[in-house]
Amino acid sequence: MRRKLVVANWKMHGNLGRNKVLLNEIVDGVHELQKAEFAVCVPHPYLFQAQQLLSGTNVAWGAQNVHQNEQGAYTGAVSAWMVADFGCTYVIVGHSERRGQFRETNDNAARSIKLAIKAGLTPIYCMGETLDEYEAGVTEAVVASQLDGVMNIVGIPLMSKVVCAYEPVWAIGTGKSATPAQAQAVHEFIRERLAKHDLDLASRMRILYGGSVKSINAAQLFVKPDIDGALVGGASLISQEFVAICQAADKVSGRKK
Repeated sequence: MRRKLVVANWKMHGNLGRNKVLLNEIVDGVHELQKAEFAVCVPHPYLFQAQQLLSGTNVAWGAQNVHQNEQGAYTGAVSAWMVADFGCTYVIVGHSERRGQFRETNDNAARSIKLAIKAGLTPIYCMGETLDEYEAGVTEAVVASQLDGVMNIVGIPLMSKVVCAYEPVWAIGTGKSATPAQAQAVHEFIRERLAKHDLDLASRMRILYGGSVKSINAAQLFVKPDIDGALVGGASLISQEFVAICQAADKVSGRKK
């Protein structure tokens, strides 16, 4: 049975004072929840603070990106081993904002995934279509390309160490969200695509939904058979919202579909 996972993606938000309050409130809000798993992916400068405040709690922490090379002359970049030095569990890879704003590709993502796993991290690999692609009806083709493009490089054995996340780009930060039925349909497609490569991988892979996940729609998403949690953006900056999403995940985690 796949355990639910809720991951906060703070993006480029935060400061030391605000972070401390937010992290402490999250820890207080989820400390009695035992069925689901929780994590917070913070900007690189705050990894040390996250490590200090979250060590010994049931909230893991992680980074939002790592470079596709181990080390070298890459000014401003951060390697997987640097992130691992701060006790991180997770790292987000291939987010649409990295693809769109920084021109990262499936190949970049695959190389980052391989190095993240080598450094002992669990990559959260993001996939999703733009509004134009959604309206053109090519969602499945786009997601298949993103999934296959990475799997062909990473390989099945390492993919078993990856968490996938479906984030329709048109629903990120827009207030729009795929309906639970729409999200489930794409998650089911991803799982079926994985099954064509390896049935065991498909059954074990956790696939998160991201795209304006809030407390008001979390429960409806989490009861769907192929949605294994959430990658939460804006709502993760509000402790009450994020805790409520975590509570919704914990309530259904481990329940037979």
